Amino acid sequence: MSHPALSTYRFAEGTCIAQATPPEAARVSLDSPATAVMTDLVNVRAACIGPQASLDAAEQRMRESGVRMLFVISDMPCVDGIVTLSDLQGSKPIRLIQAQGLTRAELTVKQVMQALGDIDAVDFEALGRATVGSVVAALQHYGHAYLLAVEAATRGAPPRIRGIFSAAQVERQLGAPLNSVEVAATFAEIATALRG
Repeated sequence: MSHPALSTYRFAEGTCIAQATPPEAARVSLDSPATAVMTDLVNVRAACIGPQASLDAAEQRMRESGVRMLFVISDMPCVDGIVTLSDLQGSKPIRLIQAQGLTRAELTVKQVMQALGDIDAVDFEALGRATVGSVVAALQHYGHAYLLAVEAATRGAPPRIRGIFSAAQVERQLGAPLNSVEVAATFAEIATALRG
């Protein structure tokens, strides 16, 4: 059986490339499943940068990727930490410039990133029973803009970051700023809510 070749044509000047536009995130309530507000890294490619990149390069990568947080990776796929737009534009670069006599151009992502060991994470398995309210409570309690969900190590495979909770994303999907949402206030209440 023969197959006819597809017809081709030449590009017109000014042709652009299609840009991925993530689907509009669905509205949620505090009682919705926690995973409804999680960026699942099985479905969405993680935005990454190397630790030796400049702060300007990291900001550029964020703009290009449409995110405000990058995973810092020196040896793919293992994660060194994260760097947020606040890390790049906040007081830490200023303190380093003043203390070490450096210029902003001399600073690297590694100098301002949050090391993996300093980042709070939740167990991905616990999310099956958790609600958006539990996520909001954790974000408020720890005062973080991001919370990572981690799958436990399995035989022959290390633990892996499975998802990201972003305070900004949760606010968009709830339709309200997190500081106006009343949820569990104590660590015990948060732990109980996450365990279901």
